[in-house]
Amino acid sequence: MSETPDPEVVELATKVFDLARAGDAEALAAYVDAGVPADLTNGRGDSLLMLAAYHGHAGAVAALVARGADPDRANDRGQTPLAGAVFKGEDAVIDALLGAGADPAAGSPSARDTAQMFGRTDLLERFGAR
Repeated sequence: MSETPDPEVVELATKVFDLARAGDAEALAAYVDAGVPADLTNGRGDSLLMLAAYHGHAGAVAALVARGADPDRANDRGQTPLAGAVFKGEDAVIDALLGAGADPAAGSPSARDTAQMFGRTDLLERFGAR
């Protein structure tokens, strides 16, 4: 039996996901500090970290990983935040995720596979050291 979600909870979750997309690191940090799970995911399995990374917000990425967000958490399609950042060419986000210990081989396609697809030999060299 499925329970209807509380509209206020849905509204809050929508707001927090929008903050991740917009890169509002300060507000995201405040919500996570107040109890929103750092690894909260939407209906497609995209975490707050995935949305911040994909939209190019290194500050929000740093704030979320500092609060326990898993840098290797894949969405429902097997994509990781690092692979998304490589796909979008977000070098500052890539740096933040690698600094947080993200695994270039995680996910499908992995960040390594994505870098290879786009001819990012600079990243392949960095990933090779991991």
